[in-house]
Amino acid sequence: MIGLDTAKSFFQVHAVNESGKVEIRRKLRRSELMAFFEKQEACTVVMEACGAAHHWARVLTGLGHDVKLIAPEAVRPFVKKGKKNDAADAAAICEAASRPDVRFVPIKSLEQQGVLALHSARSLLVKQQTMLANAVRGLAAEFGLTVPLGMGKLTELKQLVDADKTVPEAARQAVTGLLDQGRWLAESIETFEAEIVAHARRDEVARRLATIPGIGPITSSLIAATVADIGVFQSARHFAAWLGLVPRQHSTGGRTRLGRITKTGNREIRRLLVLGATSMVRRAAGWNSAAGVWTRGVLQRRPVRLVTVALANKMARIAWAELVKVPAA
Repeated sequence: MIGLDTAKSFFQVHAVNESGKVEIRRKLRRSELMAFFEKQEACTVVMEACGAAHHWARVLTGLGHDVKLIAPEAVRPFVKKGKKNDAADAAAICEAASRPDVRFVPIKSLEQQGVLALHSARSLLVKQQTMLANAVRGLAAEFGLTVPLGMGKLTELKQLVDADKTVPEAARQAVTGLLDQGRWLAESIETFEAEIVAHARRDEVARRLATIPGIGPITSSLIAATVADIGVFQSARHFAAWLGLVPRQHSTGGRTRLGRITKTGNREIRRLLVLGATSMVRRAAGWNSAAGVWTRGVLQRRPVRLVTVALANKMARIAWAELVKVPAA
């Protein structure tokens, strides 16, 4: 087994034999990596799961090696305290991968990573758009000009700035420049969203997920591209736990104490599920289904925000049920 700690320019190799004895400890440059693995006999190569790890997993699999990805949080406990370096990380990867109860991360395909790139770009631009809108509102508020919330209200704010002759020309120029940048961001976001929607319509998994109330094309496309193998989740609760939508446990002595949700796992999927659940809670009065009846019942006993997260948990479990119905490719 070879534990491979990846980086931009240097890669740390930690190789052990069948009995666990260390055979190789070596740092490789990026240009040396392929030549090193071409000379090795077919073996198990383990890396921490990250974006680049999926690329190297596909490359090393092509050389005949059995590549496995392991979650970073599963490796962290095996890094010796006070000895955090590349060599220690590579050794910890080997140690964690040798445990009998270890779970590995499925390797994503090129198409899946391509779709995820669209989602990452869209998410970044949406964040920048929000920051820019807040900046424009803040600048206008310094001169006593405000409008209600919403991106559509920025045009009205621009008209107020132009009409108010007391606003200095320099401030007017700053607001105009930011709004011009905002229009470019909006157009870019629409372009990425069109590509994501196209993926959601042609992908069988995404189409099935889109039938769930509260899950639209953006969410369904993201889940389809992120979850490479639903079989790694034994149950719907395991899937919801992976998304961080289950409560923390502080149980001892037979007493079960539950806290807030863990918020582990994929933050973007969790955020989109909560947004979808928020939309469904707002229209719960006219939601005529079993889930709608359940939502209205919980709303009578619990705060709205708690119901929203609970509904997001339920949506994640329904998504798991739909995913397991999709035949393996």
